[in-house]
Amino acid sequence: MNAVTTSRGAALFGARDAVGAAGIAMAATFLAFGAAVREAGLPPGWALVACWAIYGMPGQLVLVQAASTGFAGGLAPAVMGAIAVNARFLPMAIAITPLFGTTDRKRLIPAIPFIAVTPWAAAMRAFPEIAAQARLAWFLGFGLTSWVVAGLAALAGFYVAGMLDDHARAALLFVNPLYYALLLAADLDKPAPRRAIICGSAAAGLTIILPSSMGLLAAGMIGGSIAFFWGRARGKR
Repeated sequence: MNAVTTSRGAALFGARDAVGAAGIAMAATFLAFGAAVREAGLPPGWALVACWAIYGMPGQLVLVQAASTGFAGGLAPAVMGAIAVNARFLPMAIAITPLFGTTDRKRLIPAIPFIAVTPWAAAMRAFPEIAAQARLAWFLGFGLTSWVVAGLAALAGFYVAGMLDDHARAALLFVNPLYYALLLAADLDKPAPRRAIICGSAAAGLTIILPSSMGLLAAGMIGGSIAFFWGRARGKR
């Protein structure tokens, strides 16, 4: 990858990487989302627009649930709920921005819509092997391709919804988290991922103790914070 220094070549490599294992995992998840849209009684265009405009599964599911009730609680709570569950993109953007190899903020604007879990996770693994000047192009190639794959998979899921039962849709929704878990498992030989897994697993019990509305968020914040400060303490030593 280090040999790729042109924007065109890097973008093509990014697009190629997006249709590999990451693309398969994303397609499976968004297939289930498209089926959920149809089950909610919404039109197929809703699946496509919700996917491409939000590009974050939790936020999309919040809006689908609200739309299926005719936004009974109002539009503002639905929008704020979608924003809240997708707030994880902010620390992800902060973490990846310095790795793009540019201080020109205007050049980074096209990358903003693609700061989502799959492109972010793939970029964090791939960037060390890509020349700094080619990283933004690689990310745009990967992000745009995965964005298109997600939308088309959601649309396909809408039309094959009748072929999927509740268990099949639930299984498909868990394909993407399983993919991330395998990525973490592949990096267990590295200190940072190992700390993240240990602290995340230890904090997972909070989801049972705390109310469902805040259990997962609290587990993520507490486990992630402990892993972060643990890493800083080891770095100082």
